[in-house]
Amino acid sequence: MAQGPGSINSDCKDWEWSADAGERARLLQSPSVETLPKGAESPGNDLGATSALGAVFIVVNAALGAGLLNFPAAFSMAGGVAAGIGLQMCMLIFIIGGLVILAYCSQASNERTYQEVVWAVCGKVPGVLCEVAIAVYTFGTCIAFLIIIGDQQDKIIAALVREPEGAGVRHWYMDRKFTISITAFLLILPLSIPREIGFQKYASSLSVIGTWYVTAVIIIKYIWPDKELVPVEIPTSPSSWTAIFNAMPTICFGFQCHVSSVPVFNSMKQPEVKTWGAVVTAAMVIALFVYTGTAGVCGFLTFGASVEQDVLMSYPSNDIPIALARAFIILCVLTSYPILHFCGRAVLEGLWLRYTGVTVEEDVVRERRRRLLQTLTWFLLTLLLALFIPDIGKVISVIGGLAACFIFVFPGLCLIQAKLSEIQETRAISWWAYVSYGVFMVTLGAFIFGQTTANAIFVDLTA
Repeated sequence: MAQGPGSINSDCKDWEWSADAGERARLLQSPSVETLPKGAESPGNDLGATSALGAVFIVVNAALGAGLLNFPAAFSMAGGVAAGIGLQMCMLIFIIGGLVILAYCSQASNERTYQEVVWAVCGKVPGVLCEVAIAVYTFGTCIAFLIIIGDQQDKIIAALVREPEGAGVRHWYMDRKFTISITAFLLILPLSIPREIGFQKYASSLSVIGTWYVTAVIIIKYIWPDKELVPVEIPTSPSSWTAIFNAMPTICFGFQCHVSSVPVFNSMKQPEVKTWGAVVTAAMVIALFVYTGTAGVCGFLTFGASVEQDVLMSYPSNDIPIALARAFIILCVLTSYPILHFCGRAVLEGLWLRYTGVTVEEDVVRERRRRLLQTLTWFLLTLLLALFIPDIGKVISVIGGLAACFIFVFPGLCLIQAKLSEIQETRAISWWAYVSYGVFMVTLGAFIFGQTTANAIFVDLTA
């Protein structure tokens, strides 16, 4: 992708917002990624810089997560293994393309985070919409995390007290709403209050271990199934042509690592678009193997059309390896919620300061009080919604549509605007190809967002 002369929106007036916004947007970096200040050159021998191989694993870590649990259900909705794999392969082309576009635009605009790139390349309105989308996405993901905690705790408690699967009467301290609430107040809220979350980067290794363990257990359970597992119906075709689109939110949710990809790109020793293309291709192939070749296929073939939205919920409560997998997932989610909340809070803080016109330096005195209010409000709202929306599939269908915006819409808009800003006497065929590709990405992303969001509102949430 050839870069045009000069930087995008290089007029000084277009950059007036960046002084404060850059500092706030910096908070959205992955906690495990260290980057230099904007404009600084990254020397080749910098020990703090990220190698290409290191960047691959950071991107994989950003992509893999709780979305792993929902892929078997996505395969069921898509209509079987062939349809699920085909859908992912088609979407992967645009997922990788979006990551490369973001790197190209980051280099052209000299910005270091996702929303800063959108602000610089596309302007104020898309920039604000991007920040709002990030806030809503992180908010919805936090709700999904709390639902996951409740799902896994239900099964663990049932195994510990030897309670039958269909028991109708439960003690108050075993009630789902109580267990989610007590876990959230005792563990999640204290981790969400601090101003900085540097300590959270040490939890990333635990998240990786948990993800790979869950994947291994699902594979083993498929190869050596439990004796009491009865044969199930395995769908081989979608129930309708629209059913395929219902699987898209889960795929988008699972592969969405674009928001954290820009800081990763800028943390590399040699942040070059060509090298980054190889990095994200390798990372997405690894993620595809985990999601499709293992968890998705094996989990789907184990339970077929009866698979739950959270595949671990399909296994019996008294299965010890599965119980350990549930414990790993709970620990991963407990450490992931504060990070997602921190990212959302940073965006809201940036929007508030920009709206009021107050600089970060002038607002230090009131920052702590506002941070406590923001954290408590965010926490209570996500908790209440998680308590009264127990089906994680409904939440995934909503935030999966937003993930499509991060994967398709905003990168497509950036590519279109980046090419339009190039000063050229004649438009080459490649220029028209890039613009057409950007238009197609925006159209596809808007369609996925509109279709899945409408389906979530009028079908899932009103059911």
